[in-house]
Amino acid sequence: MSPQPHRGEHRREHRGAHAHRSVQEHRARIAHLLGPLAQRAPEQWPLHEALGAALGEDLAAPVSLPPFDNSQMDGFAVRSADFGGAADGERRFTVAAPIAAGAVPAPLGAGLAAPIMTGAMLPEGADAVVPVERAVPSRFPEEGGTVALPHVSPGAFVRRAGSDVSAGAIVLPAGTRMGPAQIGLAAGLGLSRVPVRVPLRVAIVSTGAELAPPGGRLEPGQIHDANGPLLWAALAEAGMQASSAVVRSDDPAELLAELTDLAEAEAGRRPDVVITTGGVSQGAFEATKLALAGHDVEFSHLAMQPGGPQGLGTFRGLPVIAFPGNPVSCWISWEVLVRPVLAELFGAPQARRRLRVPLAGPLESPAGKLQVRRARLRPDATAELVGGPGSHLLGALAASDALVMVPEDVTELPAGADVEVWLT
Repeated sequence: MSPQPHRGEHRREHRGAHAHRSVQEHRARIAHLLGPLAQRAPEQWPLHEALGAALGEDLAAPVSLPPFDNSQMDGFAVRSADFGGAADGERRFTVAAPIAAGAVPAPLGAGLAAPIMTGAMLPEGADAVVPVERAVPSRFPEEGGTVALPHVSPGAFVRRAGSDVSAGAIVLPAGTRMGPAQIGLAAGLGLSRVPVRVPLRVAIVSTGAELAPPGGRLEPGQIHDANGPLLWAALAEAGMQASSAVVRSDDPAELLAELTDLAEAEAGRRPDVVITTGGVSQGAFEATKLALAGHDVEFSHLAMQPGGPQGLGTFRGLPVIAFPGNPVSCWISWEVLVRPVLAELFGAPQARRRLRVPLAGPLESPAGKLQVRRARLRPDATAELVGGPGSHLLGALAASDALVMVPEDVTELPAGADVEVWLT
């Protein structure tokens, strides 16, 4: 049974869709190509270098958090039994020696109240804390003085040992991306190194005779290379080790020479994956297709807009992913085809957060293709399209913060129709 259309959307049967490979099938092929890289043994990295990496093994807590019973407030550590059976009223206590954070206190005797600072160890015998602002007087008297405190129950304002994390418990499973909170947890557990999955080393190769050197004046017919910096930033942000090169030519031999250098590089410099941009479509000067003819790289057209032309395979044992040359096509290819696979295989980068929200305005989409539109999520929680569907609209891409996914069998959507949105 085919899925029911969303409110107001138009679906159209399309024939010949088998001529285009589906996005799901292409992702599966990328996963098959890169899968062996995810099986590499993890490495122990210094904690301060692990930001953005994924754990290679389950992380067990070597200690409990908190490691001891401690005070949640600045106040007075007391024995709740000293209040007797009454649930209200107050009692006067003799003030014991104060307890600072980091000190090991003496046991607390009956009838005593010890001034205690937030985070300080609860003394033996104490089982509750009365906040200082509830005391009379609402300050810390000198040792040996007296203070009146209201009734508290056992455990009041006490952080019990292990109430956050128990020693031996798995606190972060393998594959977890190490963000600031995860780094903080590992540090709080006393860890200085963590086992991480080795990030991919990716070489980006932009191609095209039209690409001008950066910083120079454009000659007629030239453009600046946006693809290399765009993908380098995306990969680096995702925790990978990225490098970029530009082949300013449509001569297949020059691209072949660059790929050969990468494939034959010494172990420490050889990339795990090469991503090329440009030269994969149906034109007369498709250098990437020509350079890789006869190698184990398959070129196909996906049922996706933008980013339809794609290449995938190996060159001298080196995995090669070939993206089209328009910058938005490169971005969509990364976000829709490669990033989800890496999130699944490695745990880093994290998969994009996905929502269903209403469209702020109508849209049209070609039958038989997943159309990926750039959008902004508005304060009213609607998705406002930014720019048109064109694959050259860098300004619109930079102004967007979301991707709208329009399914292959949807050709029109009105304002207010629910759509799947990936937050970027």
